[in-house]
Amino acid sequence: MKHGPTERVRRMVRRCGLVRPRDLEKAGLPTAVLYRLRDQGEVEQVAPGLFRHPDAAVTEKHTYAEAAKLVPRGVVCLLSALSFHEIGTQMPHEVWLALRAHSKRPRVSAVPLRIVWFSGDAFTEGVETHTVEGVKVRVYSPAKTIADLFKFRNKVGVDVAVEALRDAWSRRLVTMEDLLRFAKVCRVEKVMRPYLEAIIS
Repeated sequence: MKHGPTERVRRMVRRCGLVRPRDLEKAGLPTAVLYRLRDQGEVEQVAPGLFRHPDAAVTEKHTYAEAAKLVPRGVVCLLSALSFHEIGTQMPHEVWLALRAHSKRPRVSAVPLRIVWFSGDAFTEGVETHTVEGVKVRVYSPAKTIADLFKFRNKVGVDVAVEALRDAWSRRLVTMEDLLRFAKVCRVEKVMRPYLEAIIS
């Protein structure tokens, strides 16, 4: 039995967690259905261009799902990656997102973003994909995040990087092999070496 566009949109909203009009366009569905369902109370608009089912489960990582849906090219990084992995004590009020160097700054008002530009392997390496509320969220691994923190220590504070390193190491969330690998990727081997030696001594 074939379902009409309205029922297909309903199913898509239930399945995907968060939906944008462009998602419907890709699926060959009319975006007008989404707005009609919103006006009927069957779909909730949570931000400009972002919709969800009213009964959708909202988790503590909801903001990451919103950011990933609004800026799919971004990767959750630095303080937000720490918070995502529950490392250290940082609780940022913005979502820190890495974008490839020279890419355009996204125009997003619904979610407070802190954009940081990464280049080359520093952007592409160490990316994990997690599913949050049905949305694929790209986030740097714990070891890559720690190397990033040392690279951006003037922006986040070296104390934050050291705290994250100690916490992740004590809980066995990182290996020395991965830390050394990403220190090389981020070109902070000399900076990190004394701290790495300190945690294994």
